Order: sequence, then structure tokens, then C-alpha cells
Amino acid sequence: MAVRKLKPTTPGQRHKIIGTFQEITASVPEKSLVVGKKASGGRNNTGKMTMRYLGGGHKRKFRLIDFKRTKDGIPATVKTIEYDPNRSARIALLYYVDGAKTYILAPEGLEVGQTVVSGADAAPEVGNALPLAKIPIGTVVHNIELRPGQGAKMVRSAGAFAQLTSREGNYAIIRMPSGETRKILATCKATIGSVGNSDHGLEKSGKAGRSRWLGRRPHNRGVVMNPVDHPMGGGEGRASGGHPRSRKGLYAKGLKTRAPKKHSSKYIIERRKK
Repeated sequence: MAVRKLKPTTPGQRHKIIGTFQEITASVPEKSLVVGKKASGGRNNTGKMTMRYLGGGHKRKFRLIDFKRTKDGIPATVKTIEYDPNRSARIALLYYVDGAKTYILAPEGLEVGQTVVSGADAAPEVGNALPLAKIPIGTVVHNIELRPGQGAKMVRSAGAFAQLTSREGNYAIIRMPSGETRKILATCKATIGSVGNSDHGLEKSGKAGRSRWLGRRPHNRGVVMNPVDHPMGGGEGRASGGHPRSRKGLYAKGLKTRAPKKHSSKYIIERRKK
């Protein structure tokens, strides 16, 4: 994956840096793995706006991704690498030898024609999904389950990876992308390698319209509102608004919001780096 900078032929092109899409091999998704997806526009089931600054944007169809990798011991061939509008990562279409088709997140270095397999007996190679108990110490992984059989919940965005640092009884010790070190049950599955499209963080949209295509509407700052609308609003002239805080009055910088008796705290060995 690489990025390209466009020549400033128009004001919108001037600061645009976009992906080359050179790793993508198909432009039409597998029809059996696509379902419709209705945009909410920030409204709930009664029609009330509950999330501001959402709405519009290009219509998307949802690709069904296999986060569970339950077809253990059955090899699959990578047929295509595709774009997915619902996530920052690319996705790979797998054809299993028994005729099944699934999408997975495309790891860095996965090529069309490559064979991947899941299960405890799989080799620790890129794209293979294994229980954490069977992965060698020091291996870079992504797509990690939090509970066995639940399906991957962590380390799924473009370029992300975690590292298996050690094991302790029934648990594996994982260093997360945030810098947090935590225990995860060793029976949980993870996929070898890091998530592909690692240059996603270097991209720049170049213009406001690109945010609108993504369904993001203009966001008003609290400091330009009136006191009735926001704690940082009002004041004579251009006031700083005081300490940054949310619309509900909670401090926005450094306020600890984690519940002090949260059940998962016992699994966290080291909190994330600031």
C-alpha cells in the first residue's frame, strides 16, 4: 500500500493525499456476502435526533466479514483483495475447498492465490487464525477475540497490530496498539500479522466535501455557542471558554471516566500510554 500526492490543479486537490489502491484486485463485491445497510442520519427509532453532525454521505452496502474463523483445518485460497467502505482496512475474499466463501480482514502482505487456514494445528503464518495458546511468543497479531468463540473484537483497523509478549496460566499477555498490556484467555483466537492498508493514517481528504461523502456534517465548537447551549459558550468578545469541557460539563482533558470497580480491571496489567 502506498499513497500519492495530487498536483494542486484545484483548491480541493491542493492538500489531497490518497491511497493508490494498487493492492485491490476486484471492484465488485461477492453478491452472496453483501447486505443492505440503512443510514440512520443520527436519528433513533422514534425519529429523534440523538447524534448531531451525522447524515448524508454515499450509500454503502455492508460486507459480511468472518471474524470467528470457525472453519478449522479447511484450507482457503485468497481470491481477491477488495475495498470496503465500512472500515479503514481492506478485505480479502476466501474460497474454501468445501465451496464456502467468506470475507476476512486483509493482513499486510497477503497475496491473491495464497492459502490460509484456521485452527490449533495451523502454521503461524500471515493470515492464519490460531488460539493464542498455539502462537509463538513475540508474534505480531491482529483480529483478537476477547471471549472464546465470540469473534474478533480488537485490533481491526488499518495498520493496527498487537504483540503476544508472554503467557501466564490460562492467559496470554498481549501488548495492545494503545500501549496497554492485558491478559486474554489463551483459548481466544487471533490472526497472525498486522492489518493491511498501513498507510491509511497518511491520507488527507483535501477538502470539506470528502467528509460529507463519509456522512460527517459540520461540527460546531462549544466556544462559539451561547451559554444556554454549552458551558464554554458566551463571554464578551472572543473568550477562551475556560477549561475544555463537554456539553454536559464534564472536563474533556484528563478526566478519568473508567468505573473504579470495573470487572475487567483485574485483566489489565499496565494502562495505556498517554
